[in-house]
Amino acid sequence: MSPSGRDRYDVVVVGGGHNGLVAAGLLARSGARVVVCEARPVVGGAAVTEQPWGPDYRVTALSYVVGLMPPTIVDALQLRRHGHRVYPRHGYFAPRRDGGYLQLTPEQIGRFSRRDVDAYARWSEWLSGLAAVLGPLLTARPPRLGSLHPGDLLDQAALGWRLRRLGVRGVADVTRLFTMSISDLLDEHFESQAVKGVLSVSGVIGTWAGPRSPGTAYVMAHHKLGDTGDGRVGQWGFPEGGMGAVTRALRAAAESFGAEVRTGTPVARVIVRGDAVRGVVTGAGDEIDAPVVIEATHPRIAFLDHVGREHLPDDFADAIKRWKTRSGTVKVNVAVDRLPEFASKPGFDPEVHGGTIVLAESLDDVDGAFQDAVAGRPAIDPFADICIPSVFDRSLAPEGHHVVSMFTQWVPHTYAQQPDETELAAYAERVIARVDAVAPGFASSVLHRQVIGPYEMEHEYGLVGGNIFHGELSPNQLFHMRPAPGWADGRTPVRGLYYASSATHGGGGVTGIPGLNAARLVRRDARRRRWRRWRR
Repeated sequence: MSPSGRDRYDVVVVGGGHNGLVAAGLLARSGARVVVCEARPVVGGAAVTEQPWGPDYRVTALSYVVGLMPPTIVDALQLRRHGHRVYPRHGYFAPRRDGGYLQLTPEQIGRFSRRDVDAYARWSEWLSGLAAVLGPLLTARPPRLGSLHPGDLLDQAALGWRLRRLGVRGVADVTRLFTMSISDLLDEHFESQAVKGVLSVSGVIGTWAGPRSPGTAYVMAHHKLGDTGDGRVGQWGFPEGGMGAVTRALRAAAESFGAEVRTGTPVARVIVRGDAVRGVVTGAGDEIDAPVVIEATHPRIAFLDHVGREHLPDDFADAIKRWKTRSGTVKVNVAVDRLPEFASKPGFDPEVHGGTIVLAESLDDVDGAFQDAVAGRPAIDPFADICIPSVFDRSLAPEGHHVVSMFTQWVPHTYAQQPDETELAAYAERVIARVDAVAPGFASSVLHRQVIGPYEMEHEYGLVGGNIFHGELSPNQLFHMRPAPGWADGRTPVRGLYYASSATHGGGGVTGIPGLNAARLVRRDARRRRWRRWRR
């Protein structure tokens, strides 16, 4: 405590989700005195493990797989020393109500279309080629496109130099990805509705957009990128102990380097004097002084609630106010007394039960669910992205029992403000019934159920609108537009205030990339200030 009675730190991180914890750990490791203020009683944000049905079951409430976290973060924070372990996820299994199923192997694809066997091989090769260039761009700071400042022009030139590897055709492909629908893209490659249905899910997962909406091709690519900049592939998988184990390891790592983590400590406002931050005021009225504040919360919370538009340029504040953050996602978690047995593939199969089970029989199937929600009603036939992490991690459920995570879409996005509890419960029943239709007996195996809709996501977990990306991955909110034109590099109009939520470039999924970028930027700016002082 300082003589004035105030706490003094080098950095205050607002929000103890995975991005905030990554930034805190990396800065503490470099010698900064860091404090994290988290409003909830636990760290993790949407990456938490909960026990809604008592001590026997542990369930990943919202985010359910870790993926694309750069090995740089894992190594720098020594996460494995703190218990971080990821079980690789197997592939897709799409059971069908007609008794068939699809897995993305040549034999299985060939049952639906011989032509699509070769098409899928070309598709995978094409995505790998794009990932070689676009993957590292996830950790790159977007330049200020359109700026004539010499430094910004150099950044723009550096981006152009990196993209040269794509060639004319490759740049055209990237442009199409950013603007096309996943439907149009898949139509160019495949003929089977079954194949297109399964592949379309990656383009709409977590979004308020159907497979025929522009920009969903990029959402698919975002989920498929692997190399995030250091030559090694980020791993999609199930963390041991659930997603909460990831953020517990991040917290332990940050604290091992000297960071302080305060839970149950909401921030009421960021202190701004002149054009610079001076710290934060907590909900309890305590002031924490610091020359650097990193906001890792939703942009509306960070800028309109914590900073206040009186401290922001009008164009920036207006851009944040316009920020689209809708969602119709519902997470349905259940505990079951036995593994589901699929009529099309009886018995236990690690490629099935240890992978992602997709309920999406065609592209029209997925689009119909979205059109229901657009019309103001929960989907009559919801699609679902399902995993059973207890197949790998037996600590999540009693012997013989399992926890099943079902990420489903859509309900009307207005449910974030005013849910219809009766309709939401009926929607969850339809999800379970859809599983039961391909795995008879599933409904009767359900012992406990947890339904988390957009309202709970916003009011309990800080996901405004229930959007898991802190903002839609639509063409007008990507790359240099994220979260506002001219401010996509992690800096903000307020000196000393940095931004590191999933609403920045590289966000979406439990990657830690926004936190990594913010930490790098804080250190870079600190070195520049020291250099200027030395020169004077």
